Amino acid sequence: MSRSKLQRRTFLKGLGTTMALPLLEGMRSESAFAAPSSAVAPTRMALIFFPNGAIMPQWKPTGESGPLELSPTLKPLERHKQDMLVFSGLTQHHARANGDGPGDHARNASAFLTGSQPFKTSGANIRVGVSVDQAAAAVVGKQTRFSSLELGIVRGRNAGGCDSGYSCAYSSNISWKSASTPMAKEINPKLVFERLFGSPDDKQAARGRTRRNLYRKSILDLVSADASRLRDKLGKTDRQKVEEYFSSVRELELRIEQAATKSVKPPKDFVAPSGTPRDYKQHVRLMYDLMALSFLTDSTRITTFMLGNAGSNRNYQQIGVSGGHHSMSHHRNDEKKMADIQKIDQYQVEQLGYFLDKLKAIKEAEGTLLDHSMVLFGSAIADGNKHSHHDLPIVLAGGGGGTLKMGRHLKFEENTPLNNLFLGMCHRVGATSLKTLGDSTGVLKGIEA
Repeated sequence: MSRSKLQRRTFLKGLGTTMALPLLEGMRSESAFAAPSSAVAPTRMALIFFPNGAIMPQWKPTGESGPLELSPTLKPLERHKQDMLVFSGLTQHHARANGDGPGDHARNASAFLTGSQPFKTSGANIRVGVSVDQAAAAVVGKQTRFSSLELGIVRGRNAGGCDSGYSCAYSSNISWKSASTPMAKEINPKLVFERLFGSPDDKQAARGRTRRNLYRKSILDLVSADASRLRDKLGKTDRQKVEEYFSSVRELELRIEQAATKSVKPPKDFVAPSGTPRDYKQHVRLMYDLMALSFLTDSTRITTFMLGNAGSNRNYQQIGVSGGHHSMSHHRNDEKKMADIQKIDQYQVEQLGYFLDKLKAIKEAEGTLLDHSMVLFGSAIADGNKHSHHDLPIVLAGGGGGTLKMGRHLKFEENTPLNNLFLGMCHRVGATSLKTLGDSTGVLKGIEA
Protein backbone atom coordinates (compact mmCIF):
# COMPACT_ATOMS: atom_id res chain seq x y z
CA MET A 1 0.00 0.00 0.00
CA SER A 2 2.53 2.58 -1.18
CA ARG A 3 1.64 6.22 -0.77
CA SER A 4 1.24 6.75 -4.52
CA LYS A 5 -1.18 3.84 -4.81
CA LEU A 6 -3.38 4.37 -1.76
CA GLN A 7 -6.94 3.88 -2.97
CA ARG A 8 -9.79 6.25 -2.05
CA ARG A 9 -11.86 3.30 -0.80
CA THR A 10 -9.17 2.06 1.61
CA PHE A 11 -10.49 0.38 4.78
CA LEU A 12 -8.91 -0.75 8.02
CA LYS A 13 -10.30 -4.10 9.08
CA GLY A 14 -10.59 -6.12 12.27
CA LEU A 15 -12.97 -8.72 13.69
CA GLY A 16 -16.44 -7.57 12.66
CA THR A 17 -15.13 -4.09 11.92
CA THR A 18 -14.61 -2.12 8.72
CA MET A 19 -13.19 1.37 9.27
CA ALA A 20 -13.17 3.77 6.35
CA LEU A 21 -10.54 6.50 6.14
CA PRO A 22 -10.86 10.22 5.42
CA LEU A 23 -9.50 11.69 2.19
CA LEU A 24 -5.68 11.67 2.45
CA GLU A 25 -2.85 13.18 0.43
CA GLY A 26 -1.77 9.64 -0.44
CA MET A 27 -5.11 9.14 -2.22
CA ARG A 28 -4.26 11.71 -4.88
CA SER A 29 -3.74 10.68 -8.48
CA GLU A 30 -1.02 8.09 -8.98
CA SER A 31 0.60 10.32 -11.62
CA ALA A 32 3.71 12.05 -10.40
CA PHE A 33 2.70 15.00 -12.55
CA ALA A 34 -0.83 15.35 -11.16
CA ALA A 35 -1.86 18.75 -9.83
CA PRO A 36 -2.31 19.06 -6.04
CA SER A 37 -6.07 19.43 -6.48
CA SER A 38 -6.37 16.02 -8.15
CA ALA A 39 -7.67 14.48 -4.91
CA VAL A 40 -11.12 15.86 -5.55
CA ALA A 41 -13.46 15.74 -2.58
CA PRO A 42 -17.01 14.57 -3.26
CA THR A 43 -19.98 16.84 -2.58
CA ARG A 44 -22.37 15.76 0.18
CA MET A 45 -25.95 16.64 1.03
CA ALA A 46 -27.61 16.75 4.48
CA LEU A 47 -31.33 17.51 4.74
CA ILE A 48 -32.53 18.48 8.22
CA PHE A 49 -36.21 18.82 9.15
CA PHE A 50 -37.72 20.62 12.12
CA PRO A 51 -41.44 20.42 12.99
CA ASN A 52 -44.18 23.01 13.59
CA GLY A 53 -42.79 25.88 11.53
CA ALA A 54 -41.22 29.02 13.01
CA ILE A 55 -41.98 32.53 14.21
CA MET A 56 -41.32 34.01 10.81
CA PRO A 57 -40.90 37.73 11.70
CA GLN A 58 -37.96 36.68 13.90
CA TRP A 59 -36.64 34.23 11.30
CA LYS A 60 -36.68 36.16 8.01
CA PRO A 61 -33.94 38.58 7.01
CA THR A 62 -35.31 41.99 6.16
CA GLY A 63 -35.28 43.53 2.70
CA GLU A 64 -34.78 42.20 -0.78
CA SER A 65 -32.07 39.88 -2.09
CA GLY A 66 -28.57 40.94 -1.16
CA PRO A 67 -25.77 40.51 1.39
CA LEU A 68 -27.01 38.48 4.34
CA GLU A 69 -27.97 40.26 7.54
CA LEU A 70 -29.07 37.66 10.04
CA SER A 71 -32.41 37.82 11.82
CA PRO A 72 -32.69 37.37 15.62
CA THR A 73 -33.47 33.65 15.32
CA LEU A 74 -30.57 32.99 12.94
CA LYS A 75 -28.10 35.16 14.90
CA PRO A 76 -26.36 32.12 16.46
CA LEU A 77 -25.04 31.38 12.96
CA GLU A 78 -23.21 34.73 12.69
CA ARG A 79 -19.82 32.99 12.50
CA HIS A 80 -21.09 31.06 9.46
CA LYS A 81 -22.76 33.98 7.70
CA GLN A 82 -20.44 33.76 4.72
CA ASP A 83 -21.15 30.03 4.43
CA MET A 84 -24.93 30.42 4.18
CA LEU A 85 -27.86 31.24 1.94
CA VAL A 86 -31.20 32.18 3.50
CA PHE A 87 -34.21 31.94 1.21
CA SER A 88 -37.52 33.79 1.02
CA GLY A 89 -40.39 32.85 -1.27
CA LEU A 90 -39.91 29.07 -1.54
CA THR A 91 -43.08 26.99 -1.30
CA GLN A 92 -44.09 23.36 -0.85
CA HIS A 93 -47.45 23.45 -2.60
CA HIS A 94 -48.33 19.83 -1.87
CA ALA A 95 -48.11 20.39 1.87
CA ARG A 96 -51.28 22.44 1.40
CA ALA A 97 -54.71 20.84 1.75
CA ASN A 98 -55.55 21.10 -1.96
CA GLY A 99 -59.02 19.80 -1.16
CA ASP A 100 -57.97 17.22 1.45
CA GLY A 101 -58.95 19.19 4.56
CA PRO A 102 -57.01 19.22 7.88
CA GLY A 103 -53.70 17.42 8.38
CA ASP A 104 -51.09 20.09 7.68
CA HIS A 105 -48.49 18.59 9.99
CA ALA A 106 -48.57 15.17 8.30
CA ARG A 107 -48.40 16.87 4.92
CA ASN A 108 -45.53 19.05 6.22
CA ALA A 109 -43.26 16.06 6.78
CA SER A 110 -44.35 13.88 3.87
CA ALA A 111 -44.25 16.64 1.25
CA PHE A 112 -41.08 18.31 2.60
CA LEU A 113 -38.59 16.34 0.47
CA THR A 114 -41.01 14.79 -2.03
CA GLY A 115 -42.93 17.79 -3.38
CA SER A 116 -45.86 15.40 -3.75
CA GLN A 117 -49.39 15.31 -2.34
CA PRO A 118 -49.82 12.52 0.22
CA PHE A 119 -52.87 10.34 -0.33
CA LYS A 120 -55.12 10.88 2.67
CA THR A 121 -55.48 7.57 4.47
CA SER A 122 -54.86 6.13 7.91
CA GLY A 123 -54.62 2.64 6.44
CA ALA A 124 -51.86 0.72 4.71
CA ASN A 125 -52.51 2.26 1.29
CA ILE A 126 -50.10 5.16 1.84
CA ARG A 127 -48.78 7.00 -1.21
CA VAL A 128 -46.78 10.19 -1.64
CA GLY A 129 -43.64 10.32 -3.81
CA VAL A 130 -39.91 9.65 -3.99
CA SER A 131 -37.95 12.06 -1.79
CA VAL A 132 -35.00 14.09 -3.01
CA ASP A 133 -32.47 12.12 -0.96
CA GLN A 134 -33.61 8.80 -2.36
CA ALA A 135 -33.80 10.13 -5.91
CA ALA A 136 -30.15 11.19 -5.60
CA ALA A 137 -29.15 7.99 -3.79
CA ALA A 138 -30.59 5.89 -6.62
CA VAL A 139 -28.10 7.58 -8.98
CA VAL A 140 -24.95 8.09 -6.89
CA GLY A 141 -25.47 5.83 -3.88
CA LYS A 142 -23.43 2.96 -5.30
CA GLN A 143 -20.28 5.06 -4.97
CA THR A 144 -20.34 4.78 -1.17
CA ARG A 145 -20.77 2.03 1.39
CA PHE A 146 -24.24 3.29 2.28
CA SER A 147 -26.37 4.91 -0.39
CA SER A 148 -27.97 7.13 2.24
CA LEU A 149 -28.36 7.49 6.00
CA GLU A 150 -31.67 8.31 7.69
CA LEU A 151 -31.56 9.62 11.26
CA GLY A 152 -34.01 10.98 13.79
CA ILE A 153 -34.67 11.70 17.43
CA VAL A 154 -38.07 9.99 17.88
CA ARG A 155 -38.99 6.68 16.28
CA GLY A 156 -42.65 7.25 15.41
CA ARG A 157 -45.03 4.74 13.83
CA ASN A 158 -45.82 3.65 10.28
CA ALA A 159 -49.30 2.35 11.09
CA GLY A 160 -52.48 3.92 12.43
CA GLY A 161 -53.65 7.50 12.22
CA CYS A 162 -51.68 10.45 13.61
CA ASP A 163 -53.10 13.63 12.07
CA SER A 164 -56.68 14.23 10.94
CA GLY A 165 -57.04 11.03 8.94
CA TYR A 166 -53.42 10.77 7.76
CA SER A 167 -51.31 7.70 8.48
CA CYS A 168 -48.58 8.00 11.08
CA ALA A 169 -46.17 7.06 8.28
CA TYR A 170 -46.62 10.55 6.87
CA SER A 171 -45.80 12.22 10.19
CA SER A 172 -42.83 9.99 11.03
CA ASN A 173 -40.85 10.08 7.78
CA ILE A 174 -39.31 12.57 5.40
CA SER A 175 -37.36 10.01 3.35
CA TRP A 176 -39.32 7.91 0.84
CA LYS A 177 -37.68 5.28 -1.38
CA SER A 178 -40.84 4.92 -3.43
CA ALA A 179 -44.30 6.46 -3.30
CA SER A 180 -45.40 3.80 -0.80
CA THR A 181 -42.12 2.96 0.99
CA PRO A 182 -40.78 5.24 3.73
CA MET A 183 -37.16 4.81 4.80
CA ALA A 184 -37.05 3.93 8.50
CA LYS A 185 -34.86 6.31 10.48
CA GLU A 186 -32.41 5.26 13.19
CA ILE A 187 -32.64 7.14 16.50
CA ASN A 188 -30.03 5.27 18.56
CA PRO A 189 -26.53 6.80 18.24
CA LYS A 190 -24.88 3.57 19.32
CA LEU A 191 -26.58 1.61 16.53
CA VAL A 192 -25.63 4.27 13.99
CA PHE A 193 -22.01 4.01 15.12
CA GLU A 194 -22.12 0.21 14.89
CA ARG A 195 -23.59 0.48 11.40
CA LEU A 196 -20.83 2.84 10.23
CA PHE A 197 -18.05 0.65 11.63
CA GLY A 198 -19.56 -2.83 11.42
CA SER A 199 -18.57 -5.53 8.98
CA PRO A 200 -20.72 -6.06 5.88
CA ASP A 201 -21.01 -9.65 7.15
CA ASP A 202 -23.74 -9.65 9.82
CA LYS A 203 -22.22 -12.59 11.73
CA GLN A 204 -18.77 -10.99 11.74
CA ALA A 205 -20.30 -7.70 12.88
CA ALA A 206 -22.13 -9.44 15.72
CA ARG A 207 -18.93 -11.19 16.86
CA GLY A 208 -17.07 -7.89 16.74
CA ARG A 209 -19.72 -6.17 18.90
CA THR A 210 -19.68 -9.06 21.37
CA ARG A 211 -15.89 -8.91 21.69
CA ARG A 212 -15.83 -5.15 22.12
CA ASN A 213 -18.55 -5.27 24.75
CA LEU A 214 -16.96 -8.19 26.61
CA TYR A 215 -13.48 -6.69 26.78
CA ARG A 216 -14.61 -3.03 26.65
CA LYS A 217 -12.55 -2.55 23.53
CA SER A 218 -12.70 0.36 21.13
CA ILE A 219 -13.20 0.03 17.38
CA LEU A 220 -9.59 1.23 17.22
CA ASP A 221 -8.37 -1.78 19.22
CA LEU A 222 -9.76 -4.16 16.63
CA VAL A 223 -8.09 -2.43 13.67
CA SER A 224 -4.81 -1.67 15.47
CA ALA A 225 -2.68 -4.10 13.44
CA ASP A 226 -4.01 -2.77 10.15
CA ALA A 227 -3.60 0.80 11.42
CA SER A 228 0.05 0.24 12.33
CA ARG A 229 0.82 -1.04 8.84
CA LEU A 230 -0.92 1.97 7.36
CA ARG A 231 0.99 4.52 9.49
CA ASP A 232 4.32 3.17 8.26
CA LYS A 233 3.33 4.00 4.68
CA LEU A 234 1.96 7.49 5.16
CA GLY A 235 3.60 10.87 4.93
CA LYS A 236 3.79 13.21 7.92
CA THR A 237 0.65 15.19 6.98
CA ASP A 238 -1.42 12.06 6.44
CA ARG A 239 -0.19 10.46 9.68
CA GLN A 240 -1.32 13.55 11.58
CA LYS A 241 -4.70 13.54 9.85
CA VAL A 242 -5.25 9.84 10.60
CA GLU A 243 -4.32 10.37 14.26
CA GLU A 244 -6.80 13.25 14.51
CA TYR A 245 -9.44 11.06 12.92
CA PHE A 246 -8.76 8.19 15.33
CA SER A 247 -8.98 10.60 18.26
CA SER A 248 -12.36 11.91 17.10
CA VAL A 249 -13.69 8.36 16.67
CA ARG A 250 -12.55 7.38 20.15
CA GLU A 251 -14.03 10.53 21.67
CA LEU A 252 -17.36 9.81 19.98
CA GLU A 253 -17.31 6.20 21.23
CA LEU A 254 -16.82 7.42 24.78
CA ARG A 255 -19.56 10.05 24.50
CA ILE A 256 -22.03 7.48 23.17
CA GLU A 257 -21.22 5.11 26.03
CA GLN A 258 -21.50 7.91 28.60
CA ALA A 259 -24.80 9.05 27.11
CA ALA A 260 -26.19 5.53 27.42
CA THR A 261 -25.06 5.28 31.04
CA LYS A 262 -26.45 8.68 32.00
CA SER A 263 -29.74 7.88 30.33
CA VAL A 264 -30.65 5.22 32.85
CA LYS A 265 -31.97 7.43 35.64
CA PRO A 266 -35.73 6.79 35.47
CA PRO A 267 -37.90 5.01 38.09
CA LYS A 268 -36.79 1.50 39.02
CA ASP A 269 -39.51 -0.22 36.99
CA PHE A 270 -38.66 1.71 33.81
CA VAL A 271 -36.20 0.25 31.29
CA ALA A 272 -34.61 2.89 29.07
CA PRO A 273 -33.59 1.92 25.52
CA SER A 274 -29.83 1.32 25.46
CA GLY A 275 -27.71 3.98 23.85
CA THR A 276 -30.43 6.59 23.30
CA PRO A 277 -29.83 9.69 25.47
CA ARG A 278 -32.73 11.22 27.33
CA ASP A 279 -31.08 14.63 27.10
CA TYR A 280 -32.29 16.18 23.84
CA LYS A 281 -29.29 18.41 23.17
CA GLN A 282 -26.87 15.58 23.81
CA HIS A 283 -28.87 13.31 21.53
CA VAL A 284 -29.01 15.84 18.68
CA ARG A 285 -25.31 16.62 18.89
CA LEU A 286 -24.32 12.95 18.87
CA MET A 287 -26.35 12.51 15.70
CA TYR A 288 -24.70 15.54 14.13
CA ASP A 289 -21.29 14.09 15.03
CA LEU A 290 -22.23 10.81 13.36
CA MET A 291 -23.39 12.65 10.25
CA ALA A 292 -20.05 14.46 10.09
CA LEU A 293 -18.23 11.15 10.54
CA SER A 294 -20.24 9.52 7.75
CA PHE A 295 -19.24 12.38 5.42
CA LEU A 296 -15.60 12.42 6.53
CA THR A 297 -15.15 8.72 5.78
CA ASP A 298 -17.24 8.92 2.59
CA SER A 299 -19.45 6.19 4.04
CA THR A 300 -22.36 8.07 2.52
CA ARG A 301 -22.88 11.39 0.77
CA ILE A 302 -26.59 11.74 1.51
CA THR A 303 -28.23 12.03 4.93
CA THR A 304 -31.60 13.06 6.34
CA PHE A 305 -32.28 14.02 9.95
CA MET A 306 -35.63 14.61 11.65
CA LEU A 307 -35.29 16.79 14.76
CA GLY A 308 -38.83 15.75 15.64
CA ASN A 309 -41.77 14.05 14.02
CA ALA A 310 -44.45 16.23 12.48
CA GLY A 311 -46.64 17.81 15.14
CA SER A 312 -44.09 17.09 17.88
CA ASN A 313 -45.31 18.31 21.26
CA ARG A 314 -41.96 18.08 23.04
CA ASN A 315 -41.32 20.66 25.74
CA TYR A 316 -37.95 22.36 26.15
CA GLN A 317 -37.54 22.74 29.90
CA GLN A 318 -33.77 23.08 29.37
CA ILE A 319 -34.34 26.54 27.88
CA GLY A 320 -37.22 27.48 30.15
CA VAL A 321 -40.08 26.47 27.85
CA SER A 322 -42.54 24.16 29.60
CA GLY A 323 -45.39 24.18 27.06
CA GLY A 324 -45.71 21.59 24.30
CA HIS A 325 -44.22 22.76 21.01
CA HIS A 326 -47.17 21.83 18.80
CA SER A 327 -49.74 23.15 21.25
CA MET A 328 -47.96 26.49 21.47
CA SER A 329 -47.61 26.72 17.69
CA HIS A 330 -51.35 27.45 17.61
CA HIS A 331 -50.52 30.65 19.45
CA ARG A 332 -53.26 32.95 18.09
CA ASN A 333 -50.76 35.78 18.35
CA ASP A 334 -50.27 35.28 22.09
CA GLU A 335 -47.00 37.13 22.75
CA LYS A 336 -45.81 34.76 25.49
CA LYS A 337 -46.34 31.66 23.35
CA MET A 338 -44.70 33.31 20.36
CA ALA A 339 -41.70 34.28 22.48
CA ASP A 340 -41.39 30.69 23.74
CA ILE A 341 -41.58 29.26 20.23
CA GLN A 342 -38.91 31.70 19.07
CA LYS A 343 -36.68 30.38 21.87
CA ILE A 344 -37.18 26.87 20.51
CA ASP A 345 -36.43 28.03 16.96
CA GLN A 346 -33.21 29.67 18.09
CA TYR A 347 -32.24 26.66 20.20
CA GLN A 348 -32.51 24.41 17.14
CA VAL A 349 -30.45 26.90 15.13
CA GLU A 350 -27.76 26.79 17.83
CA GLN A 351 -27.52 23.02 17.40
CA LEU A 352 -27.22 23.50 13.64
CA GLY A 353 -24.32 25.86 14.37
CA TYR A 354 -22.62 23.04 16.27
CA PHE A 355 -22.88 20.81 13.19
CA LEU A 356 -21.51 23.50 10.89
CA ASP A 357 -18.65 24.10 13.33
CA LYS A 358 -17.83 20.40 13.17
CA LEU A 359 -17.80 20.31 9.37
CA LYS A 360 -15.78 23.51 9.07
CA ALA A 361 -13.13 22.24 11.50
CA ILE A 362 -12.35 19.23 9.31
CA LYS A 363 -9.79 19.96 6.59
CA GLU A 364 -10.32 18.16 3.31
CA ALA A 365 -8.52 18.51 -0.02
CA GLU A 366 -8.14 22.26 -0.67
CA GLY A 367 -10.83 23.32 1.82
CA THR A 368 -13.02 21.97 4.58
CA LEU A 369 -15.74 19.38 4.86
CA LEU A 370 -18.26 22.24 4.99
CA ASP A 371 -16.92 23.59 1.69
CA HIS A 372 -17.69 20.21 0.13
CA SER A 373 -21.15 19.84 1.64
CA MET A 374 -24.66 21.26 1.39
CA VAL A 375 -26.63 21.37 4.63
CA LEU A 376 -30.28 22.28 4.22
CA PHE A 377 -32.22 23.15 7.38
CA GLY A 378 -35.93 23.81 7.19
CA SER A 379 -39.58 22.85 7.29
CA ALA A 380 -42.57 22.73 4.95
CA ILE A 381 -44.61 24.80 7.41
CA ALA A 382 -43.79 28.48 7.80
CA ASP A 383 -46.29 29.95 10.28
CA GLY A 384 -47.46 27.16 12.59
CA ASN A 385 -50.50 29.14 13.68
CA LYS A 386 -51.80 29.66 10.13
CA HIS A 387 -50.39 26.39 8.79
CA SER A 388 -48.93 28.28 5.85
CA HIS A 389 -46.71 26.40 3.39
CA HIS A 390 -45.30 29.31 1.37
CA ASP A 391 -42.33 31.57 2.12
CA LEU A 392 -40.80 28.70 4.06
CA PRO A 393 -37.97 28.90 6.65
CA ILE A 394 -35.09 27.49 4.61
CA VAL A 395 -31.34 27.82 5.19
CA LEU A 396 -28.64 26.26 3.01
CA ALA A 397 -25.09 26.13 4.39
CA GLY A 398 -21.85 24.90 2.85
CA GLY A 399 -20.08 25.57 -0.42
CA GLY A 400 -21.45 22.71 -2.51
CA GLY A 401 -17.95 21.92 -3.74
CA GLY A 402 -17.36 25.53 -4.75
CA THR A 403 -20.55 25.77 -6.84
CA LEU A 404 -22.56 28.03 -4.50
CA LYS A 405 -22.21 31.77 -3.94
CA MET A 406 -22.87 32.12 -0.23
CA GLY A 407 -23.37 34.92 2.31
CA ARG A 408 -26.65 36.11 0.80
CA HIS A 409 -30.36 36.47 1.36
CA LEU A 410 -32.20 35.37 -1.78
CA LYS A 411 -35.79 36.44 -2.25
CA PHE A 412 -37.72 34.58 -4.93
CA GLU A 413 -41.11 35.10 -6.45
CA GLU A 414 -43.85 33.75 -4.17
CA ASN A 415 -44.74 30.09 -4.73
CA THR A 416 -41.38 29.19 -6.25
CA PRO A 417 -41.18 25.39 -5.73
CA LEU A 418 -38.79 24.30 -2.99
CA ASN A 419 -38.10 21.29 -5.18
CA ASN A 420 -36.33 23.55 -7.68
CA LEU A 421 -33.66 24.04 -5.02
CA PHE A 422 -33.57 20.30 -4.34
CA LEU A 423 -33.11 19.52 -8.03
CA GLY A 424 -30.04 21.73 -8.16
CA MET A 425 -28.67 20.08 -5.01
CA CYS A 426 -29.09 16.65 -6.60
CA HIS A 427 -27.11 17.79 -9.63
CA ARG A 428 -24.32 19.03 -7.36
CA VAL A 429 -23.90 15.62 -5.68
CA GLY A 430 -23.63 14.02 -9.11
CA ALA A 431 -27.23 13.03 -9.91
CA THR A 432 -27.26 15.14 -13.07
CA SER A 433 -29.55 12.71 -14.89
CA LEU A 434 -32.50 13.85 -12.76
CA LYS A 435 -34.66 16.26 -14.74
CA THR A 436 -37.62 16.66 -12.36
CA LEU A 437 -38.40 16.08 -8.68
CA GLY A 438 -41.98 16.20 -7.45
CA ASP A 439 -43.44 19.55 -8.52
CA SER A 440 -40.14 21.08 -9.66
CA THR A 441 -40.26 23.35 -12.70
CA GLY A 442 -36.50 23.52 -13.25
CA VAL A 443 -33.25 24.12 -11.38
CA LEU A 444 -33.36 27.13 -9.03
CA LYS A 445 -31.34 29.96 -10.57
CA GLY A 446 -29.27 32.56 -8.77
CA ILE A 447 -27.50 30.39 -6.19
CA GLU A 448 -24.53 29.39 -8.28
CA ALA A 449 -21.00 30.70 -7.78
